[in-house]
Amino acid sequence: MKKLVVLALFLLLACIHIPVLAQSPPPAVQGTGYQEVDSYRVERMVDGKQVVHLFYNQNCGDCLKTIPYLQEFEKTHPDVIFRYYDIREDNSYRQLLAVFSQEYGIDFSPVPVLFTGDVVLTGYREISGGLEDALYAPGAVTPETTPTAAAPSQTSRTGLTIPLVISAALVDGINPCAFSVLIFLLITIMALDTRRKMVYIGSLFILAVFTFYFLSGLGLFTIIQSAGISRAMSLIAAIIALLFGAVSIIDGVRGKPSQLLSIPESKKAIIDRYVKKISFPGALVLGVLVGMFELPCTGGIYLAILSLLSNRMSITDGIPYLLVYNFFFVLPMIVILAVVAFGIPVERLDQLRTEKRVIIRILMGLVMILLGILLLLEFI
Repeated sequence: MKKLVVLALFLLLACIHIPVLAQSPPPAVQGTGYQEVDSYRVERMVDGKQVVHLFYNQNCGDCLKTIPYLQEFEKTHPDVIFRYYDIREDNSYRQLLAVFSQEYGIDFSPVPVLFTGDVVLTGYREISGGLEDALYAPGAVTPETTPTAAAPSQTSRTGLTIPLVISAALVDGINPCAFSVLIFLLITIMALDTRRKMVYIGSLFILAVFTFYFLSGLGLFTIIQSAGISRAMSLIAAIIALLFGAVSIIDGVRGKPSQLLSIPESKKAIIDRYVKKISFPGALVLGVLVGMFELPCTGGIYLAILSLLSNRMSITDGIPYLLVYNFFFVLPMIVILAVVAFGIPVERLDQLRTEKRVIIRILMGLVMILLGILLLLEFI
């Protein structure tokens, strides 16, 4: 069942990504429509002509279709000024996009996004279907410029993102998969070696899990933004979060974890082999392996958070949030290591983990369903 779910996800991503790779980049945007950013201004009219501002990214699939469409539109509409900003090539354009987003009262919008008059259009379908009405509908004429604006703060553009990220990470971090491996590792070390070595190896294990998850999230974030599939990915993530959330709650009620949300039995033998080696390099390898194999346990929450972030900010802005998420994700493991180092028996923690497994499963399920609903609300 798990293999079919993973295969279906990869096939769906491939179907989305193939058209992006199949198209050649648009020609360089030049001429009077190209503007150097000398100040953060939202120009709506220039010399009696309405201005269309397009923010894009040449690695974005929808952008590859939108730019040629606008260039053809521009040829037949000399009464309109077009300006193009590649946010991937120039950081000042990303800052200008933030100013436009604040001025128009929206959160960060994935590219391509078009601003004209009082209208915001996102994605090729909206732009190609709504540009004519945006330009020539009654009341479309607007003041020439709005006052110069300061670049908006992170707080104003992201709202409750930080509390949401921290809460989701903490719930994700108490998942039974990583806990069970860490506790098994600590029990093995305590039986064969010193408490100091246990702290060193446990720390390396946690560092490896943190690094793997951060780099995986950064890679997926980059793919989502560069390919221009943030909206499609949000829908996929919402479905996965709702599905995995329901399964997690059912598992909690039944008191028995399903194969879909647990480390595969075939992979547990590999993990056991590295646990028994008890070496510093082995702890790093073990952390990476656990990060890979526990994705079915934790992937639903992480994917949902990545999709929410990709809808609200650029990769550069998102890196601090990924660092925060992954720190709080491993924080419960850091706490476990600390209390064991100060003398709490590992066996007592293992007993506590077993006793609270039902509550943890239900809590994780509720969080995934909440994130799935939040992702669906992004489409409204």
